[in-house]
Amino acid sequence: MKQNLKIAILMTVVTTVLLGIIYPLVVTGLAQALFRDKANGQLIVRNGEVVGSRIIGQAFTGPGYLHSRLSAAGAGNGYDAANSGGSNLGPTNQHLIDRVKTDVARLQAENPGQPVPVDLVTTSASGLDPDVSPAGAEFQVPRIARERGLSEDQVRQIIQQHLQPRTWGLLGEPRVNVLEVNLALDQAKAMAMK
Repeated sequence: MKQNLKIAILMTVVTTVLLGIIYPLVVTGLAQALFRDKANGQLIVRNGEVVGSRIIGQAFTGPGYLHSRLSAAGAGNGYDAANSGGSNLGPTNQHLIDRVKTDVARLQAENPGQPVPVDLVTTSASGLDPDVSPAGAEFQVPRIARERGLSEDQVRQIIQQHLQPRTWGLLGEPRVNVLEVNLALDQAKAMAMK
């Protein structure tokens, strides 16, 4: 019995050191050496200040910006990375139906006669999607061009530059990173003012 207890304690110490200290340090070290940008959250820095992450959505509500997909993560306007998650409202939930109808009406007033892309009126499973669909971006072009004093073609060109195809040509859907487009729009505005 004493021998078994000794072996059990020794195995607990060895596995704790090996799997609780050495393994995490090795994995973290490899991630920092091989994939530094991804391991650190793909942060975007402008003028020495972090303005966001390529992989975490944030709210953009200004009329001259590409608007993000809606978020149900956390209280308030969503986009709370500490409370990532969807709303869990089913398709027959009256609250969801009313919200979607209101959002569709608002968007149709913004861009009359155009069908509203579904990703502009629904939330994602995580509530933190950094991207919108190409159709969702295209729908917003007239508003952005009007508010920024740019031509629609200029706005489309900026969006096209940030269009990401399917991963490896077959996984996921084409998408447009909202933060990167908005930073490019701000840069285009600054260039136009010079």
